[in-house]
Amino acid sequence: MAILIRLLGFIKGYRKHIVAAYVFLLLSTLLSLAIPWLLGDAIDQVLEEGEMGFIILAALGIIGASLLKGFFAYGQSYLSEYVSQKAAYDIRNALYDHLQRLSFAFHDKQQTGQLMSRVTADVDGVRWFISLGILRASYLLVLFLGITGLLISTNWRLALISLAIMPLIAFRAIRISRRLRVIWQSIQHKTGEVGAVLQENLSGVRVVKAFAMESYESEKFSQRAQGLAEENLASSRLQASHSSLMNFLITIAVGIILIYGGREIVSDRLTAGELTQFILYLLMLALPVRMTGFIVNIFARAISAGERIFEILDTPSPVKEKPSARELKDVKGHIRFQGVSFHYDSAAPALVNIDFQAEPGQVIALVGAAGSGKSTIVHLIPRLYDVSQGKVTIDGVDIRNVTLSSLRRSIGIVQQDIFLFSATLRDNIAYGAPEAKEEDIIAAAKAAHLHDFIQSLPQGYNTWVGERGITLSGGQKQRLAIARTLLIDPRILILDDATSSVDTETEYHIQKALRGLIKGRTTFIISQRLNSVKGADLILVLKEGQIVERGKHQELLEQEGIYKGIYELQLRSQEEAARWLEHLELTTP
Repeated sequence: MAILIRLLGFIKGYRKHIVAAYVFLLLSTLLSLAIPWLLGDAIDQVLEEGEMGFIILAALGIIGASLLKGFFAYGQSYLSEYVSQKAAYDIRNALYDHLQRLSFAFHDKQQTGQLMSRVTADVDGVRWFISLGILRASYLLVLFLGITGLLISTNWRLALISLAIMPLIAFRAIRISRRLRVIWQSIQHKTGEVGAVLQENLSGVRVVKAFAMESYESEKFSQRAQGLAEENLASSRLQASHSSLMNFLITIAVGIILIYGGREIVSDRLTAGELTQFILYLLMLALPVRMTGFIVNIFARAISAGERIFEILDTPSPVKEKPSARELKDVKGHIRFQGVSFHYDSAAPALVNIDFQAEPGQVIALVGAAGSGKSTIVHLIPRLYDVSQGKVTIDGVDIRNVTLSSLRRSIGIVQQDIFLFSATLRDNIAYGAPEAKEEDIIAAAKAAHLHDFIQSLPQGYNTWVGERGITLSGGQKQRLAIARTLLIDPRILILDDATSSVDTETEYHIQKALRGLIKGRTTFIISQRLNSVKGADLILVLKEGQIVERGKHQELLEQEGIYKGIYELQLRSQEEAARWLEHLELTTP
């Protein structure tokens, strides 16, 4: 009940529509109850007085009542659907907004397919609950109470016989509800599994084809789909058996009433018209009885869906903005790490007692093996994660005391894993600054050594980028990401292995363009490319989450430590290639 009550909170803003829907529902129900009464009364009039004229009036009355009933039923259906669609819209927006605000720590552990299932299938389950569950259940309840009152007022003995099956129906409905809730929890979980497999397969379709794993992936998807189908069939079998049992009980009740009602007519305690009314009302009573299974199913599905929805909405973000947080303004770019330690969910720390500072305009290079903590350090600056110990300050201000939006507006990030949207090249470059002028977009593209490539395309900057940017090479995507970051003109720049997917020549040209652009910005560079790190004001060498060496390029080479080893193994050849390219450029007319 707590979950259902919370779900009802989403319809509070539509009280007028709900009240109108209930008014239409009540009028429709009253007209439904009037039709058997008119028919029964007409039968008694004909049998007692032989008045055929009353039959005509009754027929006209029944037709009129049916027309009005149809009108009110339409109004009730439309309004209930309106409210349910609006509520579903609000829930989807609430989920989407909350997902946008959850930190990397949450998304690191989630499957995209499961999240999509909650925003689509689970929200749809709640929509059914509001549209058909609440209002339909209310209609059936009003119909049941109205019919019960009319049956008792007509003949209390027959009414007691008719209603004797109700406790059995209630008991059965409760049992079915409990079993269906478990099944629907499984259905919604398996729906998420199917979505996750589908999403991963479509995202990695090139890998699947490259390794000829189509059959394997088809079998994996088939197994998930089979499990989902079996759970849906189990739900259908349970509902079908419930409805069949309810119909059987109603049929038994009708048979008993025909026998007992006939004796009442013979004893002059009941008229033929009243018996007709009684049977018609009892058949009408079969509707709410038969619908109990359907209503129970909707409620069970809504509870399961609500649990999954509120599991997301109730998840707090580890990165929280303080109520007293202030805007970060006039950023100069002085960044300091003071005793910073950080760990993910695993027991092993990712960073241990990190201490360093970057002066405004300095370039800080982070070097080390994979998993040494380089990316973790730069992720702490925009608070994609929060430190476990210590603090990070910008211009002397703890970043936990400023608003997230102002902090992140001051920082430009080019990540290692580049994501592009299905949009034009212009829109992708201007993603962080949608109001940017055309000349600014072109300037950023030129700085990233991308303008000439774009100009060579038939549609230029209006060229459509395929889903996830698969129509571009790795180097082109990274240059586009660099242009996108530079366009927002951040005071702090983070290049997280930004040149990892470009060849040496392209990297050389990008570095030439970036030299002037990083001037005056505090820049963090993660790279294994010598050209990216050798000119840094400070190079930090990391190992197992700790800074083991620090200094400038030449200073570190003289230390004969880890950096010297990296230089000998990986960087010397890059240095020689860069010299050759520089010589080639100088000698080429």
